[in-house]
Amino acid sequence: MATELIKAKELYKIDPVFGQMSFDDHEEIVFCFDKDTGLKAIIGVHNTVLGPALGGTRIWNYDNEWEALNDVLRLSRGMTYKSAITGLNLGGGKAVIIGDSKRDKTPEMIKKFGEYVHSLSGKYITAEDVGSTTQDMDIIRDVTPYVTGISESRGGSGNPSPVTAYGVFMGLKAAVKHQFGSDALQGKRVLVQGIGHVGETLVDYLTKEGAVVQITDINEAKLQEVSKKYGAKIFSGPDLYSADVDIYSPCALGATLNDDTVNKIKAKVIAGAANNQLANDKVHGQILKDRGISYAPDFLINAGGIINVYGEIVGYGKEEAMKRTENIYHTTLEIFLNAEKNNTTPQQAAMKMAQDRIDAKKRE
Repeated sequence: MATELIKAKELYKIDPVFGQMSFDDHEEIVFCFDKDTGLKAIIGVHNTVLGPALGGTRIWNYDNEWEALNDVLRLSRGMTYKSAITGLNLGGGKAVIIGDSKRDKTPEMIKKFGEYVHSLSGKYITAEDVGSTTQDMDIIRDVTPYVTGISESRGGSGNPSPVTAYGVFMGLKAAVKHQFGSDALQGKRVLVQGIGHVGETLVDYLTKEGAVVQITDINEAKLQEVSKKYGAKIFSGPDLYSADVDIYSPCALGATLNDDTVNKIKAKVIAGAANNQLANDKVHGQILKDRGISYAPDFLINAGGIINVYGEIVGYGKEEAMKRTENIYHTTLEIFLNAEKNNTTPQQAAMKMAQDRIDAKKRE
């Protein structure tokens, strides 16, 4: 019998799930594979104390499966706190499909993924995310009721991105008020990183309020389109993190606030749609606080999307979704006040507010 020797640098792989740095007492992790459709997916259910775990399905061409696992663990955890701090009776979950959404995604693959979602019997409810669409959710709806964000023609709430963008805008204005004493955006210099569905709508809100907007994205064609449409300037500097702006709004992927970037930031406000912007919640959140930068916790201000799709579950419409999303402004201000009162970071203050609600439910 052959014995495989494990090199020291490979030892961390002995505990591939429970040993992950991003594992945070997750309730369930499901690995999904289907040879015929090419499906490789991971569903992470972090916490269901407040209700079923709801979170979108991200389709991304990860470099390896470790990246995919780490992402789904961080994202599902974030959804727990997002639902809790927003007052929704939902837990936290997320799914990732490994692959290129433009090249690898097929209706058959999405349908098969929907069957895996259905096998969890409602413990996890999916929705759209990066790389997935309302049309994909319609396909999943053909095989399971445990999906939100389906098209309005089928009784759903449609694309949640506009509502997400509105919540980010509300949170951004609250952070501006906290930092500058007024939430007026006239003349404020804003750099938006990532101009997908949410980022573009945010650019629209910002320009209408008189902000001076710069944009950056890996999609050059999209940059040119959005620049022409809204009059936003394309960022051309050598390093976007040290850009001389008032507000930095990360709306692409997460962990842009890390060891390499957090001390470069010149902006006095950080508020964007990206999930898990802080590579390390405690370390990088504290650095931003020490530098006098107002950081609006991402899982709070990007909650508009889940508020929107939650309406499909409890039965409220778009008008109520927008009203609830507008309240993100007041919650964000409350978080800043709590952070100052308790000499902690906004991220920690927001997580405590969310955790307190979860703990209270447990005691019931």
